[in-house]
Amino acid sequence: MSDLSIEIERAVQAGQLRQSSAKNIEQMLVRTSQPSVLESITELVNAGAWEELDDRFFKTLAFGTGGLRGRTIGKIVTAAERGEPQPLDRPQRPCAGTNAMNFFNVSRATQGLVAYLKEWLAKEQILSKPKIVVAHDTRYFSRDFAELTARVAMDNGCDVCLFEGPRSTPQLSFTVRQQNAFGGIVITASHNPSHDNGYKVYFSDGAQVVEPHASAIIAKVNAIESDVYEPLPEDAQGTLTVLGKEIDEAYMERLETLVLDRPMVESAKDLQIVFTSIHGTGGAIIKPMLDRLGFRYSTVPAQEIPDGRFPTVKSPNPENAEALSKAIELANEVGADLVMATDPDCDRMGVAARNREGVMELFSGNQIGSLMAYYRVKKLIEQRVITSDNARRCVIIKTFVTTDLQKAIAQRNGLRCVETLTGFKYIGEKLGKYEAALPIERRMNYRMLPEIETRLLRLNHSSYYVCGGEESYGYSAADFIRDKDGNGAVVVFAEVAAYAKSRGLTLDQLLDEIYSDYGFYLEQNGNLTFEGAEGASKIQKLVTSYASQPPGEADQSPVTELRNFAEQDFVDIEGDKIPKEKMLMIDLADGRRFAVRPSGTEPKIKFYMFGRRLPQAGRGFTESELTEARQEVTASLASLWRWIQADVEKRLGRDDS
Repeated sequence: MSDLSIEIERAVQAGQLRQSSAKNIEQMLVRTSQPSVLESITELVNAGAWEELDDRFFKTLAFGTGGLRGRTIGKIVTAAERGEPQPLDRPQRPCAGTNAMNFFNVSRATQGLVAYLKEWLAKEQILSKPKIVVAHDTRYFSRDFAELTARVAMDNGCDVCLFEGPRSTPQLSFTVRQQNAFGGIVITASHNPSHDNGYKVYFSDGAQVVEPHASAIIAKVNAIESDVYEPLPEDAQGTLTVLGKEIDEAYMERLETLVLDRPMVESAKDLQIVFTSIHGTGGAIIKPMLDRLGFRYSTVPAQEIPDGRFPTVKSPNPENAEALSKAIELANEVGADLVMATDPDCDRMGVAARNREGVMELFSGNQIGSLMAYYRVKKLIEQRVITSDNARRCVIIKTFVTTDLQKAIAQRNGLRCVETLTGFKYIGEKLGKYEAALPIERRMNYRMLPEIETRLLRLNHSSYYVCGGEESYGYSAADFIRDKDGNGAVVVFAEVAAYAKSRGLTLDQLLDEIYSDYGFYLEQNGNLTFEGAEGASKIQKLVTSYASQPPGEADQSPVTELRNFAEQDFVDIEGDKIPKEKMLMIDLADGRRFAVRPSGTEPKIKFYMFGRRLPQAGRGFTESELTEARQEVTASLASLWRWIQADVEKRLGRDDS
């Protein structure tokens, strides 16, 4: 036994290091091709950094239904990882660890994915080589991981299309379809902190993988124990195609079709926008799109620079007010009406807009999505695209934890509202179902048809997707992309802002019009973060506690219905089975409800709270009634959140043994 092994075993015996961590350390040392891994582990052991070693090794980073996501820079950066000086103060190497985003896990994931694609093609009797598209954002190591992914895939017999530089997640989804590829990979951790990165997998339809492919890919990846492999003979290896401006142009041509009223947009000369990509990929497409559509806009110069540190924000998450602060400052300097911000991989969009008092006001993801849904339904009805004859073929798709205002808008106008679990992959799966319902002879070239033709096909033969999204600032308004799309969201919301401006309204006034007509809906989200190995245990304890001992009352209101999505069977309004997921939905007697679920991508447990007040049948709210409804619902959700936090403390303090 080596000195290193002896020290690790001593730490386990002393309760300083988990047994699982010790096992994973020993296994990684014999399974990796990276010599710096031994140096990093030795340095951490010698320093007695057992908590850091636990965080890095307490488990193997699991390849889940979305792929991989984890730390690529440790809380402690070892000398071997720091290495030679790099641009933007980046370590030379990602952190060593089985529970980390590094070359070891990226190689394993790619080997497993390619193996599954080959197996699937053989089963489907498709004789061509696998072909995948690879994209990446601006994070630390994103380009390195993308190039490694391409190399491993080619060595294992897969053709690869690799973007020449950083591109957004939605463009990856579009390009998988446009290139008729069998899969796609984007290296990103979306809006996570700068120390994270990830590996997100898409299937041939351009959507994130779902069952039955998801479990099969997971099994393949998790069976790969090493980053070492034997490349195929050269004549059996894949080829590399570098993607550039020609794919950008194809994507922008489709994005242009999202605009419903081009004359109104072109007349919106007095609408002024500030856009920021928060150091990410958004500027690659959004700036030329705003130019193309004739919008007046400014950008935040310091945040246009691609930089994986995201140095001008605490978090590159457009859900957070702080991430929009520099854009709001600029908006106030130039007198802009609207701020739009996208996260590093540009699949999410946040908004602030000047309200009726002249102050920049932040809008929630639920409000942004509802404004989009209201405008698109209204405009499509005016244009006779949606009629009383075809309205039931038109659909808005939202998640269970997204505002019911969007359901009310759909139902009032005769549309279907389909609800899915959290995760845009489920919306993408629905779009795939609608495409599959088209006549087979029209499906053969569906991806290449002009947008107006695909719309007519869906209206006549299947379901026309009007728009949809998640409360977490993710939206889409077309099926040529099968994931949430920050690029498209900017285009769509800029049109909504132009519409409000054309009527002499601010966006908050337009939103109040909707509330007055449909009812006041308010949502509040609460996240509790528990990091590292100890945090993972706390999250699991809470999940188990809520499942085994759900509350009988909450904030002095009895529970009237409890839906456990992990244990009960549910179907949606189309009769499709809802997959099992660790989520509880709890309805209260006073009309409030809340949901509890652990995050699939971050060390958080999430709480979603909902309240509403409806006007009397046959009439809307007056201004004073709306004010009263807003105050009542706001206070009731604040009270519910206080109760939930106190309940969490009780559950974590409870010894169920």
